[in-house]
Amino acid sequence: MTAVLKEETVFTYADVLEWDDDVHAEIIDGEIYMMAEPLTVHQDILRELYVPICNFLKGKPCKAYCAPFGVRPEPKWDNSDKTRVQPDITVICDESKIADRGCHGAPDFIIEILSPSTSQVDLKVKFELYQRIGVREYWIVDPKLRRVYVHLLSNGAYTTTTYDDTGTVGVKVLPGCIINLKEVFPDSPTGASLHYG
Repeated sequence: MTAVLKEETVFTYADVLEWDDDVHAEIIDGEIYMMAEPLTVHQDILRELYVPICNFLKGKPCKAYCAPFGVRPEPKWDNSDKTRVQPDITVICDESKIADRGCHGAPDFIIEILSPSTSQVDLKVKFELYQRIGVREYWIVDPKLRRVYVHLLSNGAYTTTTYDDTGTVGVKVLPGCIINLKEVFPDSPTGASLHYG
């Protein structure tokens, strides 16, 4: 994802609604970030995370969504908000935040899977955004290193625990939801050829 800078422009959700369907981008604090097509390893990992989370949530009040699904942190409905992101996986436990076009307000749980074109945004820009808006749990999944970084919100700041691909990890905001990381990462780590920058 590469920032597109325009001197005179601060983007809002109203601008997003005018984009062509083939424009894949997020806006964060009024700045646009173009989204590249995901790699196959990214989609493989997404599936192995999303399916068990959805299965766990059957019959429960929380809902899981995978990209493209818009998250607008501000609880506005007038399209003037300057942030709209599309996390790889979003879990929302407050039904009042779910709208026809995504989520208004902070989700409870977000997962982002690193890609060569998005790693710096996920590691820094979105980390700071999700911490600021109060996302209670934020996972960053690294296909190259085969690790999951679990960030839990405590007193307004994230504390981080790192997990490798040999064990399991529980979703703290979804008690009882356990993810087997051995099944998440592909047997043949194609991520070895990824280049993050």
